[in-house]
Amino acid sequence: MEEKRNVVHVVAAVIRRGDRVFATERGKGPLRGGWEFPGGKVEPGETPEQALRREILEELDTEIEVLVRMEVVEYDYPDFHLSMECFWCVPLRGSLELREALDARWLGANELESVPWLPADRGLIRTIARSLSGMEKNTPQGR
Repeated sequence: MEEKRNVVHVVAAVIRRGDRVFATERGKGPLRGGWEFPGGKVEPGETPEQALRREILEELDTEIEVLVRMEVVEYDYPDFHLSMECFWCVPLRGSLELREALDARWLGANELESVPWLPADRGLIRTIARSLSGMEKNTPQGR
C-alpha cells in the first residue's frame, strides 16, 4: 500500500523589473537560509493570484500585479510534497521591505547561480534565465 504524502500547495512570485528578478533568503523554518522566490501557502477560498498578492503584501509590504502563470513545480521534500504555482509578477507600489526574509537580491540572468536556491525553486532557473536574456518571446518584460 502506497504511503499518502502531505501535499502543500503554495504560490511563488517571480517579480521582474527590467532584466532582473527578485529573490529572497528564507528566514525561518527547516529550509532557513535557502534562496527562493517569495510567496506562500494558498488559504481555503483563495485563488492562487489572490494568495500571491496577499503573501507579497504581508512579506514584503508591496503590491504586485500578477501577470501570467509560468509553470507549476512539483517537488518531493523528505516530509511533504510541494506543488508550487509560479507566476511572473511586477511591483506596483511598495518598498519590497523584508519582513520575514533574511536577505534579498535583484538577480540578472548571469547572476542566477550566485545564490544557493532551495531545490524546488532551482527548477525555475533555466526558464527565468532564458526569459531574462530575451530568448523567450512570450514572457512579460516587467517595468
